[in-house]
Amino acid sequence: MATAAPLDMSVPASPAAAPSARMRHARLSPWAAFRTFWPLVSGNRTAVLVSALLLVVSAGCDAGAIGIAGQLTDDVLTPGDLSAFWDPAALWLGLAAVGAVTSTAGGYLSGWTSEHFLLGLRDRVFRHLQQLPPDGLDRYGTGDLVSRLTGDVEVVETLIASAPVELLTSAVGALVFAAAALRTSWQLALITFAAAPLIWIGARVFGTLMRSATREERDSNGRLASLLEESLANMPVVQAYSRQEAERAKVHREGRDWMRAGLRQIRLSSVYGPLGELLETVSVLTVIGAGAWQISAHHLSVGGLLAFSAYLGYLHPRLQELGELVVGASSATAACERLIEILRTTPTAPDTAPRPDVPLPTGPVCGAVTFEDVGFAYPGGLRPVLHGVRLDVPPGLLVAVTGPSGAGKSTLVGLLLRFYEPSRGRILLDGLDIAALPVDEVRRHITLLPQESMLFDGTVRENIVYGRPDATDADVWAAAAAADAHDFVTALPDGYDTPVGRRGNSLSGGQRRRIALARAMLRTAPVLVLDEPTAGLDDGATARVMAPLRRLAAGRTTFLITHDLRLTAQADLILHLADGTATSTVPGGAVARGA
Repeated sequence: MATAAPLDMSVPASPAAAPSARMRHARLSPWAAFRTFWPLVSGNRTAVLVSALLLVVSAGCDAGAIGIAGQLTDDVLTPGDLSAFWDPAALWLGLAAVGAVTSTAGGYLSGWTSEHFLLGLRDRVFRHLQQLPPDGLDRYGTGDLVSRLTGDVEVVETLIASAPVELLTSAVGALVFAAAALRTSWQLALITFAAAPLIWIGARVFGTLMRSATREERDSNGRLASLLEESLANMPVVQAYSRQEAERAKVHREGRDWMRAGLRQIRLSSVYGPLGELLETVSVLTVIGAGAWQISAHHLSVGGLLAFSAYLGYLHPRLQELGELVVGASSATAACERLIEILRTTPTAPDTAPRPDVPLPTGPVCGAVTFEDVGFAYPGGLRPVLHGVRLDVPPGLLVAVTGPSGAGKSTLVGLLLRFYEPSRGRILLDGLDIAALPVDEVRRHITLLPQESMLFDGTVRENIVYGRPDATDADVWAAAAAADAHDFVTALPDGYDTPVGRRGNSLSGGQRRRIALARAMLRTAPVLVLDEPTAGLDDGATARVMAPLRRLAAGRTTFLITHDLRLTAQADLILHLADGTATSTVPGGAVARGA
């Protein structure tokens, strides 16, 4: 598939803007939504055009076949002349064959384009989500994001990839059958065309109503998905506190809201469809009555009336399809708005192209880290989280970062990892400003061991090599041994090829922690960030990870977020954060020089 042009997200938004519980979206017209996402289809414009032309040819074959049917009625059936049957029959069969081939090819090519659009759009949105900081993702909720990446993406496809083909084929098909009807009887055709404006007006009215109903339904679906994801993930706490009934009530309320939004859509669809059919029935009866009069006056043959009725049978569905496209486009716009909301959320720390005046590291990175008067405030925050932080850490030092909850400990290391950009000041890595380096270049030299031992649904080996996919078996075994994990891994049923389950649920907490340690060991980056590495472990499990932690930190510049006095006692420097300011001391209580 050809590379698509960048999506135009020209309307600015605040970085990592937090959507409200009842999300409000920028109102877009269907045309504006179409222009926003069309670049993802533009690489396959030839396929879109060819599929539409094939379907138009198929419609032309249907129109030709109807004309032949009328001719057979007048020239073969009415006079009973079998000799006049063969030539029209052969032509009809040929048109049917061509129509079948073009319809099949056009339908497949249209579906191919739609599926490639789905893949490209989902990849584009997911890639953007990967660039957002952790708190930016949390503001949406995992369930709601999954809903947008699945249901909303599929709805958007109906507007961007399928609608152009359907619009062209329906419009051209309507023109073809309208022209054939005019050629057969212009009086009857004018009676039929009188219903077209009513169909269009009805489509516009119902489209506006359906757009509002669909927006409400998609938002409600996302809220329900997020609530279910949160409740299921926290089920042990729910059960331990006997809060099952309260959770059921919350799920029921959100599900009821979703049901009501869905019923509103159903009501609109239930009214729109029958109204169109009623209008079509009135038109058909009027045509039959007028046609009977024309036959009695010898202005129209029986075959002509049958052909006209067949043209009408093909024309009305095309007009209905055009009306449904208007309704569907308005409905799909709500899903477009939800995806655009994500794509307009700019990363707090956008990627940076290499600057000529800031060369990339050419030799080994030693791991010297410097904070120069660093301050930071979250977007919309009432006050800075950090201000005036100064710290100079030589390579290989272990820095224990302590302080009360909310003091900015995680924010400090988030700035180092470029999850966020400082509001003021600079952070240097071996003397280079990390804001001037590509994000991947910065993170290549930093290993993160988060508080929660995050494992993926795969084997033990796959989880250990996650940060270094080219590692050999010997490297994996050495890292596991250094993390005190090799013995228990080899005792598993399939050793390193044993599946760990979703989030590592087939392993104990201590085992998950040691697998995560082995993954960090294998990465060999010069800077290490440890976030509460012993939190949630009992004394026995803590004792088993202490030695691997010391081996992991050896020779690396290590930032250790912890409240564990056993770990702070081993630090070369203790950085205490409080009220946004930092005070550094050496073990024993002396204030460190240069702090």
